[in-house]
Amino acid sequence: MPVDVVLLDFDLGLQRGFEYQERAVAEGLERPVLIVTAGLSPMEAGRALQLGASGVFVKHDSPQDLAAAIRRVVEGGEWLDPRYAQAREYLNAAPEALDAGRMSFSDRERAVLRGVLEGLANKEIADELRVSEASVKATLQRLFHKTGVRTRGQLVRIALEQFPEEVD
Repeated sequence: MPVDVVLLDFDLGLQRGFEYQERAVAEGLERPVLIVTAGLSPMEAGRALQLGASGVFVKHDSPQDLAAAIRRVVEGGEWLDPRYAQAREYLNAAPEALDAGRMSFSDRERAVLRGVLEGLANKEIADELRVSEASVKATLQRLFHKTGVRTRGQLVRIALEQFPEEVD
């Protein structure tokens, strides 16, 4: 049975979507690939696009949006969730740079992230760091933007899976 589109869950347990994409390219798969994810960094989204993905869809969006994304990539178009608009910046980067150029966090971002991982509320993190709660909220927004997620739960998951060295 012919395949019109591949829906690729980027987090494949022990593997990442990159491994599948690289293997598919090597084997000559000529079907559109729509990455489906709970969250990627913009750099990872750029790498996925560089490997030939036709788009990135966020799992928490509506089923109607998923249907629209599938239709668009099957018709030869691209679907890129607005949260990944900056992924295009990475399209012309060398693959080695994308693989090696892991995103890094500032000291403040690491401290706030550790507080989130400990289950602390924004006010508790602010008290511990001796900064304002607004500063903690702003730092969280930067972390959300850098990692391409929308919630604290997604941030925890992405931090533990993709950036364990940042939260040690």
